[in-house]
Amino acid sequence: MKKWLTLVITALMVFSLAACGQEKEKETDEKKDTKTEEVFKIGAIPDQNAADLQKGMDGVAKYISEKTGLKVEFVPSVDYAALVTGFQRGEIHMAWFGGLTSVQARNLVPDAESIVQRPRDAEFQSVFITQADSGIKSLEDLKGKSFTFGSESSTSGHLMPRYFLSEAGIDPNKDFNGKPNFSGSHDTTYKLVESGSFQAGALNISVWEAAVKEGKVDTNKVKVFYTTPDYYDYNWTINSNVEDVFGKGTKDKVKDALLSFNGEQQEIVDLFQTDKFIETNNKNYGKIEQVAKELKIIK
Repeated sequence: MKKWLTLVITALMVFSLAACGQEKEKETDEKKDTKTEEVFKIGAIPDQNAADLQKGMDGVAKYISEKTGLKVEFVPSVDYAALVTGFQRGEIHMAWFGGLTSVQARNLVPDAESIVQRPRDAEFQSVFITQADSGIKSLEDLKGKSFTFGSESSTSGHLMPRYFLSEAGIDPNKDFNGKPNFSGSHDTTYKLVESGSFQAGALNISVWEAAVKEGKVDTNKVKVFYTTPDYYDYNWTINSNVEDVFGKGTKDKVKDALLSFNGEQQEIVDLFQTDKFIETNNKNYGKIEQVAKELKIIK
């Protein structure tokens, strides 16, 4: 009897332990199912209309997600500095930077890499614009005139235009009618010149060309009077933390996805004014860094 009772108790204990084990395994599986998936966050310098930027970058997020299987989300930034800070903190995993902001970001995150650009970014340009009846025909004619740059951290809207002004013997801090203005974005720059708020300004050539093509600017009121020489500019820069967060090979997967783009998503074409991307590397932006140091924009 005692032996039988012992066997019953032992069997009940084994059953109880097995049930507990199954319950714990179930709980573990449920936790795995409900675990928040890591989100690959992309950003972009807010250098143009926020709605257009959102639409285009949402398209990029969807495209990369479909190509890589990653959960991708576009995170808007209030200004250029906020995007660089988000990248530094590791909160932004990849960003569409201008040449200057990519240099700033990589200085803060040394192992970050500029990986992809548009073909035109290897020979980018800025345009100087003025009111059609201003009489301004050269950079030298800007002396004594009111002037607006774009964002202070913009390569094509400030850094390189300032450099070419200095090459022409013009000091923006002394030679304009008052201190130069900083509009904050390229589309605001052409609007300010068109409205007569400033007599001249400088901006990104691709934004200007898109505005003309789409009829967003009145070319009877404002015109280009100078186009700069070529320089490297915009690029996709990927953070050094992506392999740790998303697994080995993530950088190459994302890079390959961008390089495979062939223009099938119209919202991406509209934003970037291109139907493909090409490879780039950190060395291509050495000139940008040099100019930024010469102008004491970065140390």
